Amino acid sequence: MRKPELAALKLSNPLHLLALGFGTGLSPVMPGTMGTLAAIPLYLLIQGLSPLWYLLILVLGFVAGIWICNAATRAIGRHDHGAIVWDEIIGFGITMFAAPAGAVWILAGFVLFRFFDIVKPWPIRWFDRRIHGGFGIMFDDVIAGLFALACLQGLAALL
Repeated sequence: MRKPELAALKLSNPLHLLALGFGTGLSPVMPGTMGTLAAIPLYLLIQGLSPLWYLLILVLGFVAGIWICNAATRAIGRHDHGAIVWDEIIGFGITMFAAPAGAVWILAGFVLFRFFDIVKPWPIRWFDRRIHGGFGIMFDDVIAGLFALACLQGLAALL
């Protein structure tokens, strides 16, 4: 059942649709995980691009995400509601930058990103608590994505 504060969000509004990860953020269980799952097909669409184009898409997604998340936050009236999952989509994209091809690497990136996004070790938690608005919603997931990226690349180098 949809929470009352989410009634202001409309999937017909393109900003809300993106903020909610194409509806996955409305999941009653683990909306962040569901939003990260929604990132996988998007990743598969861009994984073959050159590193420059891949990074450009991530930067554009981050900048647009500030606006997207602000719009959803204003509609809900609450900062960083769990249903807002655009940040997870961009964070997973960061994790998967220059990742080796294959389902095992996608699974490893998924697990690593979810770990850092949920546990929020320092400095992720510090940023999460101190930076607000659309930038704050996006920024802690960027850091989580960078942590997961470093671990994924380290794992790839070891193997």
